[in-house]
This record gives sequence, C-alpha cells and structure tokens, in this order.
Amino acid sequence: MPSKPKPTLVDSNKTDNLLTEADLSNKDSVCPEDVLRLTGPTADYLCDINANVYKIDFTRFKIRDMDSGLVLFEISKPAKDSSTEIADEPPNSGRYVRYQFTSQFLRLKHIGATVEFSVGDMPVSNFRMIERHFFRDKPLKTFDFNFGFCIPNSRNSCEHIYDLPQLDAETERDMIESPFETKSDSFYFVDDILIMHNKADYSYNGAS
Repeated sequence: MPSKPKPTLVDSNKTDNLLTEADLSNKDSVCPEDVLRLTGPTADYLCDINANVYKIDFTRFKIRDMDSGLVLFEISKPAKDSSTEIADEPPNSGRYVRYQFTSQFLRLKHIGATVEFSVGDMPVSNFRMIERHFFRDKPLKTFDFNFGFCIPNSRNSCEHIYDLPQLDAETERDMIESPFETKSDSFYFVDDILIMHNKADYSYNGAS
C-alpha cells in the first residue's frame, strides 16, 4: 500500500533573497534553496535530462479528490518496446504535462497524487521533490516532500496529500479565463543536487 504523507508547505510569498532563472543559469548545480527563491515559473529546464544518473523513471500518476474518492486524472507509461521506439522523439517530451480540468477543480480542498516510479542500479539517498505552482508570476503554493532512501532496482509508490489553496473570487475567475497560464515546476533532488526537472501547465475551463 502506498504511504499517504502530507508534503511540507512552504511560504510561497516570502521575498527574502529572491532569484530569477537567469541567476541560476551559470551555476554548476542547483540546490533546493535556489528553487525556493525563484520568483516565477521557469521558461526552460534547470538541468539536463542526462542529469538523472540514477535512472529514476516515473511510470504511473493518478490524481483523486480525497473527499469524494473521484479519480480526476490517471496516466501510465507504456512498457518499453524496442521495436516501436521512435528515434527522433523530442528529448524533453517526457518532462512536460498539460492538464485540462473543469472549473470545479479549483474548489476542491484536498487531493491525493499517487506516483509510482522505478530506480536504476544506484542507491538513491535523500530523494526530495519541491513543486512550485504559479498563476502567471503570482505564487499559489509550494510543496516540499522527502521520499527518503530508495534501494537500487526498486519499484516505489506513494501518495502525496495536498491541501489546495483557497482562492479569492477574482483569482479563480482569472485562472478559468486564462487557460495554461497556471504553471508548475517539479524539481527532484538527490543529496540536495537537482537531477530532474519536470514542468506542467493547467486549464480549468474544460467541459464537465
């Protein structure tokens, strides 16, 4: 059974020593404190796809409403088949997701996000995810979750419980009327070094 920890909430409106994406472009490596100081969603990825030397591979993702149990989104990665691989597949194709929800999603209070992933031949210590959500350049919420230690060649599953931000009426209306201007960056660290960076954007004007 997957565990159901709540991620640590971080004050997204804190303005101490803020950074921009350009500030990080010349760094040899990016640490958690760096991404927590970003002023908005990134335009590009902050690490190369080859930085994932631990061969962490996310294979399934599900979002459900914790109050009703309704599954809102679910996707599984197809099993690899060398006979159907596409040689010229864009290198960042697996790092970006576009979500299309109804406006009712913005009124949910708690969601559960189940993630399943596999690990390669190397042990993974202090595996940590920081996920930052923005509407345009306005911070909405930052979540900070520690997966801990993952043994080599393991398959892992856990469910993160998110308390969603309660929006004022004007922000909610603007987010519904501005599809895909709500964005998130998911940063994954091993021993405080960024090894994966995934991006997503969101629409809340879909049909019920």
